[in-house]
Amino acid sequence: MQAITVINDLVWGTPMLIAILGSGLFLMLSLKFMPILNIWRGFVEIWKGRAQGDVSTGQISPFAALMTTLAATVGTGNIAGVATAIVLGGPGALFWMWCTALVGMATKYCEVVLAVHFREKNNHNHFVGGPMYAIKNGLGYRWAWLGTCFAIFGGLASFGIGNMVQVNSMAASLSVSFAIPAWLSGVCVMVLVGLVILGGIQRIGAVAKTLVPFMCLAYVIAAMVVLIVNYHAIPDALLLIFDSAFNGHAAVGGFTGAAMIAAIRFGVARGIFSNEAGLGSAGIAQAAGTSEDPVTSGLIGMMGTFIDTLIVCSMTGLAIICSGVWSNGLSGAALSSAAFESAMPGTGNYILTTALVVFAFTTILGWSYYGERCWEFLFGARAILPYRLIWVLILPLGAVSQLDTVWLLADTLNGLMALPNLIALLVLSPVVIKLTQEHFKKPYILFTYSLV
Repeated sequence: MQAITVINDLVWGTPMLIAILGSGLFLMLSLKFMPILNIWRGFVEIWKGRAQGDVSTGQISPFAALMTTLAATVGTGNIAGVATAIVLGGPGALFWMWCTALVGMATKYCEVVLAVHFREKNNHNHFVGGPMYAIKNGLGYRWAWLGTCFAIFGGLASFGIGNMVQVNSMAASLSVSFAIPAWLSGVCVMVLVGLVILGGIQRIGAVAKTLVPFMCLAYVIAAMVVLIVNYHAIPDALLLIFDSAFNGHAAVGGFTGAAMIAAIRFGVARGIFSNEAGLGSAGIAQAAGTSEDPVTSGLIGMMGTFIDTLIVCSMTGLAIICSGVWSNGLSGAALSSAAFESAMPGTGNYILTTALVVFAFTTILGWSYYGERCWEFLFGARAILPYRLIWVLILPLGAVSQLDTVWLLADTLNGLMALPNLIALLVLSPVVIKLTQEHFKKPYILFTYSLV
C-alpha cells in the first residue's frame, strides 16, 4: 500500500502536471489559439453532429460520441474533486482549474484529430481509434510498444477508475442518503450496465446522448439555485477566487507562498482529473463517430473539456464558495452537499446524492468502452465479449469492497496513460497543424479562420 502511494505521488506529481500543462500550452500556441477562438464554432458543430451521418464512416453520431466522452468525464470529480481542490488549495484553485481547461481544449482537440485521422476498422468492420492506433499508424512499428503500453495502462485502469471505484461511490452515497444496502445497489447497477454495454457502442451512445445532456442541465440548474439564493455573495466570491489564485488563501492555512502553490497544484491536478485532457481517452470514443473530417471531430471533442470543467466544475466551485461553506472543515462530496443543503434545506443533500449516482453510472458506461478498445487492441476482437461479461460481473464486488488500494493503483495507471499519449501528441503535432490549416482554408458559412 505504501509503495503504491509513493508511486502514485510520483506519477501525479509536479513533473507530470507540468508535462500535461506544458504540452497543452505548446499545442495551443502551435494552433495559434484556434480552440479558444472557435469555441462558438464547436457548439455549432455539436448541433450539426446530432445527425447520424453515413454509417460507413462510423457507428454513432458525432454528438453521441461527445456524449459518451462526457459520460466518462463528468463524474464524481466534478462534485467531490472540485470540493477537495478548494479545501486543499483555497478558492484560487478554481481559477487554475479554468486555466487548465482552456489549455486542455488544445490537448483534447489534438487527441481527437489524431484518433480520427489514424483510426482503422476492426474485424467487425467498425472504426476503432485512440492513442494506441495513432502511435501504431502514425509513428510506425518501431513505436508500437508505446501504443501497447497505453492499452495496458488504460485496460487495467478501466476496471478501477471506471468500474469498481465508481460503483463503490454510488453504493456509499445511496446507503447514507437513502439507506439502500450496498449489495443491492451493486446488483441493480450490474443489471442496468449489462443491458447497456452488451449492446456495444451503439447502445452506449444512445443512452449517453439521452442521459448526459439531461443530467448536466439538471445539475447546472440545481447549482444555479444555490447561486440565486446567495446572489449577493457572487461579486465577493469572484474577487476571492482571483485574489486567492495569485496571493494565496488556503482553507487549511499556511504562509502565502505555500497557499498559492497549493492553489496551482490542486487546481491543475483536479482540472486534469476531471476533464482527462492529456490522458487520450476522448479520442477512443470520437473515433467511433460518423465523421469524415478529423478537424470537425476535434472541434466537437474539445468542447467536452469546456463543458466538463468550465461549466459543470465551475458551477460546483461557485456554489461552494458563494454559500460560504468552503472553510467549514468539510471536504469532498460532503462539502458540495453542504453547499446545496444550505440553499435548499431538506432537499439539497438528496439532489447532490442523485447527481453523484447518475454521474458515476454514466462514467461506468463511458469507461467500459475505453477499456474495451484497449483490450481489443491487445488481444483482438475475441476479447470483447469476455471483457464485457467480466466488466458487468465485478460491479457488485466493487459496491461492497474496501477499495483504497484499488483506487490508488487505478489512479496511478490512469496517470501513466498520459505518458504515451503526450509523446504521440508532440511528435505528431505537425500532422494536426497541417490538417487544421487545410480545413480552415475552406470557406465556412458563418466564419472562416486561418492559422496562416
